[in-house]
Amino acid sequence: MSKNKHEIVIKIEGETWKKALDKAFNEKRKEAKVDGFRKGKVPRDIFEKHFGKEALFIPAADYVLQEAYLKALEESKLEPVVQPDVDLKSLDEEGVEFIFKIVTKPELKIKKYKGLKVEQTKVEVTKEEIEHEIKHLLEHYAEVTVKDGKVEEGDIAVIDFEGKVDGVAFDGGKGENYSLEIGSHTFIPGFEEQVIGMSQGEEKDIKVTFPEDYAVEDLKGKEAIFTVKVEEVKTKQERKLDSDFFEDLGMENVNSKETLEKEIEASIKKQKELEAENAYVDKLLEKVGEQVEVDIPEEMINSEVEGLMKRFEDSLRMQGISLDVYYQLTASDEDALKSQLEKEAYSNVLYRLMLEEIKNLEKIEVTIEEAEKEAETLAEKYQMTKDELLKQFGGVDMIKYDLEMRKVIETLKELNK
Repeated sequence: MSKNKHEIVIKIEGETWKKALDKAFNEKRKEAKVDGFRKGKVPRDIFEKHFGKEALFIPAADYVLQEAYLKALEESKLEPVVQPDVDLKSLDEEGVEFIFKIVTKPELKIKKYKGLKVEQTKVEVTKEEIEHEIKHLLEHYAEVTVKDGKVEEGDIAVIDFEGKVDGVAFDGGKGENYSLEIGSHTFIPGFEEQVIGMSQGEEKDIKVTFPEDYAVEDLKGKEAIFTVKVEEVKTKQERKLDSDFFEDLGMENVNSKETLEKEIEASIKKQKELEAENAYVDKLLEKVGEQVEVDIPEEMINSEVEGLMKRFEDSLRMQGISLDVYYQLTASDEDALKSQLEKEAYSNVLYRLMLEEIKNLEKIEVTIEEAEKEAETLAEKYQMTKDELLKQFGGVDMIKYDLEMRKVIETLKELNK
């Protein structure tokens, strides 16, 4: 067994175990059915004769598990880095023995973390980027109006549609009042081109073939027929850089092309600087990581993968997509996603251990007072109460830890200028 993996045996017996058995009996007899007795009124001796004393052992063990774990931590003085695995060593009328498999922080050695040569990207904003953003704004604020006549390239066709393969409807193949911009290529290749020329109220069948690399396995390469009805045809009126447009933008001090260009340039530059800074920190951490000697236990990696999976699932849910639908769309499964996240999980754990070590070496500290003040600032920023924010972050200790890690990164940047 490696240095940072420990097995701690804890036995719960005597009065504590007796009370756990009593509690287990009181819960079990609520649902126990024995002829001649009302539910919840079965005497202990009758219950044990009917179901056996062993029926109380497992629930009693569950009741004392947390107490046993705290006892294991107190006796061993260990600080686990992941939830421990638990095995039963023995279980009988006299007591229960648990084996807690506790993983602690691995030893880590950093050969070098100062004076590393990591270049920071110089940020520039081109005229083309500014023009592209102006074009995007003009399109975004374009006036959309209903038109008579046929659907043309660039128009928005509001359609009802239903697709079938071999005469059978399929999931995701039906929609009503869907606004399809012709030329956006958001539908299957060949679909939008066949909507061109249709008029309001017109209905027709459109024949398309799903690509061989389509996300849904059952539809790859299949021919489908969509019944499409055009409910409305809209056209976009391109905007001009005039006073009405600047007023619609609602940007302070923007009232001409020149002032708009300056505002966009500043915005793009700020975003690029943020991206460049994040990329620099990533490169710096990667460089320091190359100087680290550590054997990270797989339990820490697995725990991080689970955390990433949870965050990924939450992100999908915010978009209205479940994990099952994601697996179907990407022709993957849980194992494939976990495998995909392993590299990121390893880096996350490595960098966390690495930064914690540098924090100790550089004697970086954050006081509880600083953490409390940061919590107040964040609560105001996110328009929450301080208590709500602390609950979301996991308490003031998590705020403190986050501040410490940010201080370490700032120190690391200073040490590698």
